[in-house]
Amino acid sequence: MEQLAGDAGGLGERERGILALERRGFSGPGAKERAIREELDLSPVRYYQLLNALLDDTRALAHDPVTVNRLRRVRDTRRADR
Repeated sequence: MEQLAGDAGGLGERERGILALERRGFSGPGAKERAIREELDLSPVRYYQLLNALLDDTRALAHDPVTVNRLRRVRDTRRADR
């Protein structure tokens, strides 16, 4: 698996930022996409690509198991619905 930025022992700043953004709640349409662009300087498409890879990264699970496990369940449910 491709490792994201950061050393082998922990997550990089961008990866921690992605997980922090996922912990937050957003009100109103477009609020999350705006935060992705402004805070992380990423397009929403690239953000979701990185997030999906991050969910399979054991370092992310060790860093924030509650968020990663919640997002894995959501992803698995969506895949099963297809």
